[in-house]
Amino acid sequence: MANKIAQRLKLLREKRRASQKQRRFNLLKWFGLRRTSGFLLLAAFIALRIWDPAQLENLRLRGFDLYQTLKPRVAKLKPVVIVDIDEASLQAMGQWPWPRTLLAELTDKIQAAGSAAIGFDIIMSEPDRMSPALVANSLPQIDAQTRAKMKEFPSNDDVLAQSIAKSRVILGQSAIVTATPDAPEMPRTGIATIGPDPSPFLISFDGMLRNMPVLETAAAGRGVLTLRSERDGVVRRVPLVMKAGDQIVPAMSLEMLRVVTGSGAILIRTDPVGIRAVAVPGLELPTDENGQMWVNYTRQDAGRYVSAKDVLEGKIPADRLAGRLVLIGTSAVGLLDIKATPVETAMPGVEIHAQVLENALTQSVLSRPNYAVGVEIVVTALVGIILVVVSPWIGAMTLIALGLSIAALLAASSWYMYTQHGLLFDVTFPLIAIFATYMTLVFINYFREQADRRRIRSAFSRYLSPDLVEQLANSPKKLVLGGETRTMTILFSDVRGFTTISESFKDDPQGLTLLMNRLLTPLTNAIVERKGTIDKYIGDAIMAFWNAPLDDNDHESHACAAALDMLRKMSELNRERQAEAQEDGKPFFPINIGLGINTGTCVVGNMGSDLRFDYSVLGDSVNLASRLESRSKSYGTPIILGAKTAEKVGDKFATIQIDFITVKGKTEPESVYALIGDEAVAKSDEFTSFVALVKDMMGRYRQRDWPGAERALQQAKSLPQTFGLTDMLDLYQARIDAFRVTPPPAQWDGVFAFDTK
Repeated sequence: MANKIAQRLKLLREKRRASQKQRRFNLLKWFGLRRTSGFLLLAAFIALRIWDPAQLENLRLRGFDLYQTLKPRVAKLKPVVIVDIDEASLQAMGQWPWPRTLLAELTDKIQAAGSAAIGFDIIMSEPDRMSPALVANSLPQIDAQTRAKMKEFPSNDDVLAQSIAKSRVILGQSAIVTATPDAPEMPRTGIATIGPDPSPFLISFDGMLRNMPVLETAAAGRGVLTLRSERDGVVRRVPLVMKAGDQIVPAMSLEMLRVVTGSGAILIRTDPVGIRAVAVPGLELPTDENGQMWVNYTRQDAGRYVSAKDVLEGKIPADRLAGRLVLIGTSAVGLLDIKATPVETAMPGVEIHAQVLENALTQSVLSRPNYAVGVEIVVTALVGIILVVVSPWIGAMTLIALGLSIAALLAASSWYMYTQHGLLFDVTFPLIAIFATYMTLVFINYFREQADRRRIRSAFSRYLSPDLVEQLANSPKKLVLGGETRTMTILFSDVRGFTTISESFKDDPQGLTLLMNRLLTPLTNAIVERKGTIDKYIGDAIMAFWNAPLDDNDHESHACAAALDMLRKMSELNRERQAEAQEDGKPFFPINIGLGINTGTCVVGNMGSDLRFDYSVLGDSVNLASRLESRSKSYGTPIILGAKTAEKVGDKFATIQIDFITVKGKTEPESVYALIGDEAVAKSDEFTSFVALVKDMMGRYRQRDWPGAERALQQAKSLPQTFGLTDMLDLYQARIDAFRVTPPPAQWDGVFAFDTK
C-alpha cells in the first residue's frame, strides 16, 4: 500500500512539473519578440520620465508654451495698472534713479486717485544720494551755514517713508545667491502651514536684498520680485513663496493680495509630494510642488500701462487708478527688466507681476497638480500595454489607426483640460513613449512579415500561382484549413492522344519531360496572364480557376480568353516542333488539347489534412467542367462551355449551342456550347449564317423533324466555313439516321445522355 501511495505521489509531482513547464512555455510563446521588446521599451521610457532629464523637461515646457501660443488668456478684466517709468518719463524727469522725493510725489498722487494698493517693482537698498545732507557733504565749496541748513532738512528716504506710511504700499525685495546677515528687527510677513514643513520643497536663496530699513518699516508689506527663468530663459512659473536664508518670504504679488485682504499671514498648504497651494483670505492659488504658480499669460497689452510722467503731471483721470492694484515699474529697455515669456519674446518684468495678480483676481490661474506626473505615467503605461498586447493580433493599418486614434485622444484630452479647467497635463511624453513603442512594434512586425513572405514565396512559388503566393505572403494566417463559397469559373484542359506521343519517347524519358515543360509553360502563362489560378497539374492535364483567391468580376470572359490563347499557343508550339522534326528527320506528332469551361458555385480554400493541404476548389460545377472537357472529343471542337459561362460571355465571344445533354454522374440536363472565337468572329457574316442554320437544325431535331433537321444540317455543311464543327454535324447526322430506324421514346425531350466520362 505504501509503495502504491508513493508511486501515485511521484506521478502527481511529474504531472505538476510538466504542467508548470507547459505554462512557462506558453507564457514565453505568448510574449514573443514583439511583446518583450515593447514592454522593455515601455519600462525604459517610464524610468526616463521618473529621472526627468533636462531635455525631457524642456520638451514638456515647450508643449505648454504651444498651448498658450495657440490660445493665450483673454484679459476681460484689468484690475492691475502699471505706472510705467518709461522712456518718456526718463526724458521728462531725468535719468534714473530719480530722487525719492519724486517717488514720494508719485506715490501720493496714486494714493490720492484711490488705488487699492501700490507695489514698487523697484528696490531701494541704499540711501538716496540726492538727500540734502548727502548733497551738502558732497559739495565742499559751500559755506558751513548753508551746509548746516541743508542737513536740517529731512532726507529724501524719510520723505518717501512718510508717503509710504500714509498708503498701502508693498515694497519689492530681491532674493540673491549671496548670504546676507539676518535682520530680526525688520518686519516680516507671517506664514502659516497646513501639512508637512514646506521648507524642503521651496526654491531657496542664500540671502535677501532689502530696501532701506526706514522704508521697509513704513511699508504695509514686503514681497520678493525675483522672477526665475527656466533653463531656456523663459519665465513660465513665478515663485509665490520661497526661502531666503532661513526665512520663508512671499512674492510681491502674493504680498499685495495679503495686504489688500487685510490678512496678517499667508497660508501654505502642503502634502507629502510638496506644496499644493498658497492662500490669503478668500483666495487660494494652486502651485507646483515648489510653490511656483504657472502664469496664464495674455499677450503684452499697452492698456495696462500709464506713464509715470502723465501721473506726475496730473494727466491721468482718477478713475483710471481708483480701486485698482498699482505697480510702479519700468518698461525702459536700458533699465534691464525685460523677460521672455511663452507668448512674447520680450515682456517687462513688472507686467509679469501684473499678470500674476490678474490670474489670481480673475480666477484664471493655470495649475499642474502634484498628481499630474503619476497620471501621465499611468496613462503612458496603460496605452503602451494595450498597443503591445494587441499588436500581434491586428493588421498594420489597424495598428496605425489605433495609434493615431489614441494620440488624437490624448492630445484632445490635454487640450480640453487646459482650455476648460486651466490644468496642465503633459502630452509630449506619452506621445513620444507611445510613438516609440508603436514604431518598434511596426519595425518588428515589418521584419517578421518580410521573413514570413520570403519563406512563403520560397516554399510555394514553385507550386502555386503567383497571385495566390502573393496573397499568402501578405496574409500568412490564411495558411490554415478551411474554405469559402464563391461563384467561380473552372477550366480543365487535356492533351489528345498523349499516349501515342509518349510512346514515341519511350527511349527518351528526358525528352518527354522537356516536351511536357514546353507544353505546360505556355498554357500556364496563358491562364496566369488572365488572372487565373492554377489548381493542379494532373500529368498532361491542367486544372485552373478564376475569381479566387483574388476577386475577378469578369472571370468568365478571362477564362474564355485564356482558352483561346491556349489554342493559339499550341498552334505556335506545333509549328515549332514540326520544323524541328523535319530538320532532325523524325516523325512529327501534333499536340492537340481539349478544354472544358464551366461557371457555378464552388467552395475554394485550403483542402487536405493538418500535415499537407492544397489551395483547391470543390463543387458540382468543378465536376461538370471536367466532364465537358472529356466531351470535347465527341464533338470534334476544342473548347466546350457550360450554359452559365456561355450566357455571361455571349456578347463578347463567338459561341454556339451544340447540344442538350446529361453527363455521367448527373441527372440534370445541361446546354453545352462551343467556343469558336473572339468578338470579331461573332460579328462576321459567315458565323452569323452558320449559327442560324445550326440553330434551325437543332430546333427541328428536338421536334423530331428528321427531314427538316437533315436539310438544315446539309446546308450548314455546305457553307464555306463550318468553324471546326464538321464532326459535330456528322454526329447529328448519325443520330438522325439512328432515330429514323429506332425513334426515341414519346417522352424524349432532345436530351442526349452520355454514359461514359
